Amino acid sequence: MNATPAQTARTVMVVVVIAAAIYLAYLLRDVLLLAVLAVFVAVALSGPVGFVERATRAPRALAILLVYLAIVGLIVLVGLVVVPPLVEEIEEFVRAVPGYIRDLRDNATLHRWDEEYGLVAKLEGEADKLPSLLGGAAAELETVTVGAAERAAEAIAIAAIAFLLLLDGPRIARWIRGRLTPERADQFDRLTSEAGRAIGGYVAGAFAVAGLAGLASFVAMVVLGIPFAIPLAVQMAFFALIPLVGSAIGAIVIALVALFEGPGIAIAFLVYFIVYQQLETHVLGPFVYKRTVQLRPIIVILSVFAGATLLGILGALLAIPAAATIQIVAQEVWRIRHPPADPAAAPEPEPA
Repeated sequence: MNATPAQTARTVMVVVVIAAAIYLAYLLRDVLLLAVLAVFVAVALSGPVGFVERATRAPRALAILLVYLAIVGLIVLVGLVVVPPLVEEIEEFVRAVPGYIRDLRDNATLHRWDEEYGLVAKLEGEADKLPSLLGGAAAELETVTVGAAERAAEAIAIAAIAFLLLLDGPRIARWIRGRLTPERADQFDRLTSEAGRAIGGYVAGAFAVAGLAGLASFVAMVVLGIPFAIPLAVQMAFFALIPLVGSAIGAIVIALVALFEGPGIAIAFLVYFIVYQQLETHVLGPFVYKRTVQLRPIIVILSVFAGATLLGILGALLAIPAAATIQIVAQEVWRIRHPPADPAAAPEPEPA
């Protein structure tokens, strides 16, 4: 049957509106990502905020501020524990550099390599390039500084938006629920409750995995005799909260400290870390998230890689809660389209 002009015009209008919405979303992608992160932070902190609110009987705004202050205090505490020993190690390295240079000058192997390959001439040539390299490094440093300032501003914006969502979230949920039919209201309650539980479970799982990384690195440092094991284990746990690359950053810091004890010790720790990271990525992490987020290990791994491919570290951070939310919505759609004959006896759909 041929479409009428009115139907054709309506179809064209719908396509134009959808295309305009997609283009607008593309233009505002940075703002939308900040909003998504703020929602994630608000949902993740809703449990602690509710606990503080009930325990202290404080106004909700004050409870949110107390949770924020606790997070900032934890970050400052980690910095106070980790930074001083690392600064001390750097100072020891700087004091040791002259001795390393003397050793190199007196090294017979180095003299032989210089005669065969002209190492000194090559080093002098590179030294002549040093001023231009320093100029480029200064430009890169400026870029990094500006980028860090932008990230700090984004973090403040996310915290502010999350604060408002935490403050008005219950009221907004009640307003939406009051405008739904009883059946839709029950579905809304299920979706919000299960999504909140999934995101809270993801946060708990992330801290559990980070704690395991810190504990494993502490054991390795004690066995290998690497100094400052406790603060370095704390920084490992802190960085391990960052998906994909966080543990590697923490391991590099520990390896640099281990170099002062000998190259063999640093290499031994890196080998241990590579083995542990494979175990964490393919066994421990998926197992923990299966318990806390109710996701299959294969879904956890694939979602993290997919998120990292699309949005880098940010995508990896949001991948697991996003996959859990999609699973919850899919299960709810399945319930609506395939209602059980006996709702009381029918089992829940098994997680994907």
